[in-house]
Amino acid sequence: MITSSSNQQMKNITALMKKAKTRKEQGLFVVEGKKMYEEVPTEWLEKVYVSESFLGETGAAELLTGREYEVVSDSVFKSISDTQTPQGILCLVRMPQYDLSKLLRGESTHLLILESIQDPGNLGTMLRTGEGAGITGVIMNQTTVDLFNPKTIRSTMGSIYRVPFFVADDLGATIEMLKEAGIKVYAAHLRGRKQYDEPCYCSGTAFLIGNEGNGLSDEIAAKADTYIRIPMEGRVESLNAAISASLLMYETNRQRRAKGETHANLV
Repeated sequence: MITSSSNQQMKNITALMKKAKTRKEQGLFVVEGKKMYEEVPTEWLEKVYVSESFLGETGAAELLTGREYEVVSDSVFKSISDTQTPQGILCLVRMPQYDLSKLLRGESTHLLILESIQDPGNLGTMLRTGEGAGITGVIMNQTTVDLFNPKTIRSTMGSIYRVPFFVADDLGATIEMLKEAGIKVYAAHLRGRKQYDEPCYCSGTAFLIGNEGNGLSDEIAAKADTYIRIPMEGRVESLNAAISASLLMYETNRQRRAKGETHANLV
């Protein structure tokens, strides 16, 4: 049992929690809690750590059956955890890698393209909501907050395991590639003349979502085929980035479901 926070493994976990550079160098990230442990793909799992008291919980032995794990004293486990009330189980997980082609599904393509999102919770919420809305992937630029930040990981509630993503070296060039592939690119923008529920999103579609404080840069906004706007009542000027993304993703989901139901009725 590990009883000291000075243990090299514990120091490494702390570094993986705090430093994107360390995560990138090792190709590993940290997840905490039973749900995140249960859902991690077996081939991604690098190592499991459990607290001493966790082993005494009902169902713990069954949960760990067939898995190697390291036991950590309760006090040390609390010191390395990124949560206020640790559940007593923590894993090191290998980072997945996706080619851009993995995110493209022809006419069914449904993408979020994120420019310089800074809030880890927003990014995680977009992945989680995106999975619910049926997106085929998320594209980010290099200055978007690290996807493997512990706060982002928690906010995804497991969607990190299932939503493909791509970090673009050159976001503008990547958007041009998408357009050449026949994907229509939309930007929620103050200059938008069409309301967000007016265009048809039933073919390949991508939505540009900008930084929480500054929105989209002029360069990236100019890549959009169409500017759309989300109507605002009262004195509200804008919505949270994750909320805006959710509206657009679920409008696409609604249109595609309606199209499918219509097709089914015609058959």
